[in-house]
Amino acid sequence: MTMMTASEDNAAKSAKRFSVDFKTLGPALALLILCIIGFLLNPAFVSEGNLTNLLTRSAFIGIIAVGATFVITAGGIDLSVGSMAAAISGVMIMNNAVETLGTGVPTVLLGCGLAILLGIGAGWINGALTTKGKIEAFIVTLGTMGIYRSLVTYFADGGTLSLNFEIRGTYRPVYYDSFLGLPFPVWVFIGVAICGWLLLNRTAFGRYCTAIGSNEAVAKYSAINVDRVKTLTYVIQGLCVSFATIIYVPRLGSASASTGVLWELEAIAAVIIGGTVLKGGYGRIGGTILGALILTTIGNILNFTDVISNYLNGTMQGLIIIVAVLLQRSDWKLGKSGKS
Repeated sequence: MTMMTASEDNAAKSAKRFSVDFKTLGPALALLILCIIGFLLNPAFVSEGNLTNLLTRSAFIGIIAVGATFVITAGGIDLSVGSMAAAISGVMIMNNAVETLGTGVPTVLLGCGLAILLGIGAGWINGALTTKGKIEAFIVTLGTMGIYRSLVTYFADGGTLSLNFEIRGTYRPVYYDSFLGLPFPVWVFIGVAICGWLLLNRTAFGRYCTAIGSNEAVAKYSAINVDRVKTLTYVIQGLCVSFATIIYVPRLGSASASTGVLWELEAIAAVIIGGTVLKGGYGRIGGTILGALILTTIGNILNFTDVISNYLNGTMQGLIIIVAVLLQRSDWKLGKSGKS
């Protein structure tokens, strides 16, 4: 056996200590580079108004992406979140309750309560069909994606549901008002992100999600209730969609079949960009937050330049997903490349 000398051992330890893990730092570096590019293209990029708008728009996808992190970490996928948001927003147009409850806070609270119940229920349906029905998550959520979007089309009779003008006046502060200089949607995003991080990294449930995503068979032998944990990840996803929809509805004051289009793509992209492994077994809430900010920043930069059309934002997101998954196949570290 060849023994490593003391100098070689110290050199190896030193190299390991100062190595840079680009899987961890990559999203933060990418966001920094994008911000520099945005400033160089137009100094107005760093204006208070633009940064506030950027953070607010990141909140919708960021909140949904936090839920998607749990689903993907446990080895699942949810393609129905955009359609789910559309159906929930349709239910939240509570014009029929005006005669009974008026146009004040009670009507708004009723809509928000129904949104939460519907999100939890829709998430449970996705989870139950996947675990109890033994159907692939891709197939289940592809089917419910069509079901949920058709529901809002039915509610709107093929058109658009518009929120009562007076109710919208009551509901408007949820999106447009701020606290300590930050809009309310950003505070909701921060709260959801903190809760998500604690749940994934500081609880047994988070460890179970990681174990199931790594090897579901081993998790079952380890006495983990796999079906319950996986179903709960979809319930968390549905709850996050509810929160995102609650703060989104007062922005437009309407719901239609086009509400939430491509939100599933953006949520999955944010999760993958952030370093969560698509096949499951490893998730990063902090990375997901950065991923959501990166996607919104890209769209924001496209608004500042004519080099690439803003209509190609979906193309950019699709390319980002492909590149992010390719990067996950290698262990990108300074001075080292190999299988992860």
